[in-house]
Amino acid sequence: MRFLLRFASLVALVVAVIAGTIDSIQSVAASAVVLTPMGDAWKDVSPSSLTTVQSLISYYIHPRLYNLAVQWLLFQPAFAVFLVISLLLWMIAYKKPPVAGRFSV
Repeated sequence: MRFLLRFASLVALVVAVIAGTIDSIQSVAASAVVLTPMGDAWKDVSPSSLTTVQSLISYYIHPRLYNLAVQWLLFQPAFAVFLVISLLLWMIAYKKPPVAGRFSV
């Protein structure tokens, strides 16, 4: 399980780096800071999954949760969202080293 969480963290980190690179290239081309919101990036990749997730959250959890939390999340920069996801997955998968050292039982 720890391996899968670390792998998912790596994938989220790679996506964050790609999104940051795309934003930096667009910023240089436009001579202004360009940050792609998570909703726009998700819409560009798969618009049908975005509408599916929106309807599932509104139907099964609560419409107010979608209005408050999910819409706020969709307006954040895509690279920052994926960096936070990567960090959270890495923190869940982290194994604290033993206090006594490497060769202790």
